[in-house]
Amino acid sequence: MIPRYSRPQMAAIWAPENRFRIWFEIEAHACDAMADAGIIPKASAKAIWDGGAKAMEALRTDPAGNVEKIDAIERVTKHDVIAFLTWLGEFIGPESRFVHQGMTSSDVLDTSFAVQLTQAADLLLADVDRLLAALKKRALEHKDTLTIGRSHGIHAEPTTFGVKLAGHYAAFLRNRWRLVAARAEIATCAISGPVGTFANVDPGIEAHVARKLGLAAEPMSTQVIPRDRHAAFFAALGVVASSLENLATEIRHLQRTEVREAEEFFSAGQKGSSSMPHKRNPVLTENITGLARVVRSAVVPALENVTLWHERDISHSSTERYIAPDATGTLDFALNRMAGVIEQLVVYADRMKANLDSLGGLVFSQRILLALTQKGMSREASYAAVQRNAMDAWRGNASLLALCRADKEIGEFMSDDELTALFDMGYHTKHVDTIFKRVFG
Repeated sequence: MIPRYSRPQMAAIWAPENRFRIWFEIEAHACDAMADAGIIPKASAKAIWDGGAKAMEALRTDPAGNVEKIDAIERVTKHDVIAFLTWLGEFIGPESRFVHQGMTSSDVLDTSFAVQLTQAADLLLADVDRLLAALKKRALEHKDTLTIGRSHGIHAEPTTFGVKLAGHYAAFLRNRWRLVAARAEIATCAISGPVGTFANVDPGIEAHVARKLGLAAEPMSTQVIPRDRHAAFFAALGVVASSLENLATEIRHLQRTEVREAEEFFSAGQKGSSSMPHKRNPVLTENITGLARVVRSAVVPALENVTLWHERDISHSSTERYIAPDATGTLDFALNRMAGVIEQLVVYADRMKANLDSLGGLVFSQRILLALTQKGMSREASYAAVQRNAMDAWRGNASLLALCRADKEIGEFMSDDELTALFDMGYHTKHVDTIFKRVFG
């Protein structure tokens, strides 16, 4: 994780001390279940918790020093879980012989990974909630703020800025559902031993650990939790990132000098360019666009991790050590940055209206077309008549209304008053309330 694009809450989830704390809890809860089943003495389970508590306190007070001790052991053992268990045993003493009974490394690693991913998902859901709140507030604020809708970047027909934002709100509401589903899918625990047969660890142990950690027991682990779950999780993150980029791109276009309908808040003392003092650049949304690419880059490796040799291999492991902290951390940062952008977005309603009016009423071309067909003109003839006048208006020769009034063919079907009545902005906004009810309930 790059500190520049990481928030402390998310970075803490992927810190070694959090991972080791979860590893200890998995082992200790398993010992409790084994003690209840009569596999190990109850006094030993208590000793494991007591010694582990001292280990966790040492890790809390001196995280760097104790992580280095574990790393030093791993440099000899070449095995991370064994290194941790060796370090932990120094605090527990002789009763540490009962730790990890019948378990295998993946039981600890995969279950811990599930806990970390659910912790990350909870932060991401809170981030989405903040962005949803910002989008809703600004959408309601600009529910009736007229602006031009564009297709292919070209003026199409009128809409409102609130409707624009409502569309993005709806997208992030869907993204929230996706994250909830992704969290549920990834929140599984596997304590099934080598090749997942429970030969040396009873399924009841797994059930107990799962309950304690707030996870579901994995129905079928093959020594590892199936990686299709992880693939679905990272795919969901990729979709959220793409929705962020979609919103960021809209703002970047609206901030262009020629458009200037909305822009990122420019704070006192902020500089837009090292050489041009006048610059006000959309740096935050450009940054979000780049960060979205980083998040999406995790999706293909996660998909490729689904394919493992037989009951397990570790080809997925190195990949996940990269993509999990990077994808969740980057998305956490980007979601919060976007929420801030929307909360402080500067909206130029007058500029929106000016752009809407800038092409002399061309935005009403479809309404004239439809009205002519209602009056009896064929669609082909109606289209040709409106288009030839629209092209003159496009070139700035006159307004579309004036040109259509002067068109003899159109005049055969429609009076000046009837034409004038077609140039009514309210026609395009009459269903805004319906849209808002659908989106916001």
